[in-house]
Amino acid sequence: MDGLLDAAAKGARLDFDTAQALYRHADLHGLAHAAHRVRLRKHPEPIVTYVVDRNINYSNVCVCACRFCAYFRPPGNPDCFVLSHEQIGKKIEETLELGGTQILMQGGHHPDLPLSWYEDMLAFIKGTYPIHIHAFSPPEVAHFAKISGLSTAQVIARLKAAGLDSIPGGGAEILVDAVRSKVSPNKCSARQWLRIMEEAHAQGLRTTATMMFGHEEEPDDRLRHLFAVRESQDRSLRGARGGYTAFIPWTFQPENTNIAARKLTSVEYLRVLALSRLVLDNIDNVQVSWVTMGPKIAQLALFFGGNDFGSTMIEENVVRAAGVSFRLSRQEIDRLVLTAGFTPRQRRMDYSQVPQAQTAAAQEALA
Repeated sequence: MDGLLDAAAKGARLDFDTAQALYRHADLHGLAHAAHRVRLRKHPEPIVTYVVDRNINYSNVCVCACRFCAYFRPPGNPDCFVLSHEQIGKKIEETLELGGTQILMQGGHHPDLPLSWYEDMLAFIKGTYPIHIHAFSPPEVAHFAKISGLSTAQVIARLKAAGLDSIPGGGAEILVDAVRSKVSPNKCSARQWLRIMEEAHAQGLRTTATMMFGHEEEPDDRLRHLFAVRESQDRSLRGARGGYTAFIPWTFQPENTNIAARKLTSVEYLRVLALSRLVLDNIDNVQVSWVTMGPKIAQLALFFGGNDFGSTMIEENVVRAAGVSFRLSRQEIDRLVLTAGFTPRQRRMDYSQVPQAQTAAAQEALA
């Protein structure tokens, strides 16, 4: 194991069997040390980044009925909503006042909203506010294609023309169809998810990739997911169009869902995080998940391969609906990063850093 970990830390590309052996048998601290060495090789500066943004759920109406989701409401439910432009604008104004640089927008698969509704929303935001729009995961793009009769590539092109800046990695869950058929049977397949991301890359849009694990998958399915993302990034990088900026693994939260699963331990989370850093040698940034694991484990995760603290999440609704409600301000993130021994830096979606003078001004305004 030590020899395999040392080779991985020095840049040797892992094959599936080696990754499997490390996942099953490597010492936890040895795995962490190797992942941290890779992180330092890619990012030798002692900096941990984060983005100031807000998750805006423009609607909770969804016909997918994913078994892991506690947030959606079926059409006709009295709790259904669709945000107006005025409501969205107010949320964006609050985000900008807090020094935010982007919004993450996601909603359900609404059966009655045409593609033009989403285009109008994007055009309104871009025409009114100086903010990056990170929106519409691959299953949403697939849904828009279905209701419009267009290809997913055509949908991406129209959304980009309307103002879409990048695409989040939601809806990946586990990129193994045998698992998807059990937990989210009405969403796009694993192959479609990857193809939509690669179509976005080909059109010049950067994206992120995620993995939600700890529900009905087997440990080897997590590895299959990692290798599928790595191969997808290889294909996009061959086209020299950028690809995935970051990978974000997070643990399934079972409360209020239709899946009876135990919550994974912090050790199980950290093991997957470290392995992600070792397998995904072509993705520069690995994000820790304070939203699901809490701030202390997120601090520790910075020594298991993580170099990014994620988002301030001024607003977050989906994970909260599953019974998890950690909240951190940008000052708290700064403190956590500093006390872990790193320097915090605010970033944008593409991982360029926000000028420190601008960050300081936002902090002063908050004080």
